[in-house]
Amino acid sequence: MNEWETKCAYNVAETCVESVTVEELLKMAGVTPEQMTRDLLGKKLTYGWIEGSEKVRSLIAGLYQKQTPANIVTTHGCIGANMLVHETLVEPGDHVISVIPTYQQHYSIPESFGARIETLRLKPENGFLPDLDELRAMVKPDTKLICINNPNNPTGALMSEQMLKDICEIARSVGAWVLCDEVYRGLTQEDVYSPSVADLYEKGISTASMSKVFSMAGLRFGWIAAPREIIEAVLHHRDYNTISVGMLDEYFTELALTAKDKILERNRAIIRENLEILDKWVQSEPRASYVKPKAGTTAFVKIDTKLTSHEFCERLVKEKGVMFTPGSALHTEGYVRIGYANNKDVLQKGLALTSKFLKEID
Repeated sequence: MNEWETKCAYNVAETCVESVTVEELLKMAGVTPEQMTRDLLGKKLTYGWIEGSEKVRSLIAGLYQKQTPANIVTTHGCIGANMLVHETLVEPGDHVISVIPTYQQHYSIPESFGARIETLRLKPENGFLPDLDELRAMVKPDTKLICINNPNNPTGALMSEQMLKDICEIARSVGAWVLCDEVYRGLTQEDVYSPSVADLYEKGISTASMSKVFSMAGLRFGWIAAPREIIEAVLHHRDYNTISVGMLDEYFTELALTAKDKILERNRAIIRENLEILDKWVQSEPRASYVKPKAGTTAFVKIDTKLTSHEFCERLVKEKGVMFTPGSALHTEGYVRIGYANNKDVLQKGLALTSKFLKEID
């Protein structure tokens, strides 16, 4: 993505819901530009609240059922939250289980710390949901951490509350922690509640951010919701790589979380309309197939071609200007990840050009 996202004409690899402008945010939050200017001009550009202000941590805690500000710490995006959890918990020799495909952090970082990694393959025949019998067979007395991602990137699979409880029970049987990357939590195709692992398990850790669900990746603002013992342990590491999150980022995060219902309404409308466009394309394109996403912003589409997924994506972007993410980047050959939650016109034009490309290749 780093190589091509600034060069392609049709970025259909983007994983965020179409970003909001500052002007759009102010309107949804009921704040005038004049008020914002007054708020910002009076701020001294200090470190600000080290753990995150009481106000913003209270707003974040409000996204959960059982969390309090004491269970929240702010981070540099969800990527920073995940990194802090891994470097806090994982020691050389620890046994760590991660689902795959998912965000590479959840298996590569523990492995880099010397952990013994096992991956639980998500399969299309299971709707890309974890096979709990396989997970039960994988856990060991020394399993330290189980890493999951709900809703899942790249497949859009959504685990039910019961499945999450079952995973927590498996973890409980060996005393393992469960880290659930919930950066897409709330972006569902149907109006269903999205539970959080942090609310379901005494050793459950949730990470999330403003990037995907709230369309504000530019803030680089995320958080960890976890038992206080984990928050306190994380803070020791955080002093060395974060100190605090920028106070300007925190200001806009506070506005957004105050207006969260309006933002969610906007973003759910976008993902639902755009998924209909993608679904019609998949149904009409003989060389494409998928398990239709239940949530999130991405779909994992199988492409019938003799090309590797990397070759396919590289040729597609060079010849048609359309950018997908190759499945090989997610250790799953034969697939591409399509981000369908961005600009509708870009999505439609990109898919049309992809069909044209598919007619031209083997």
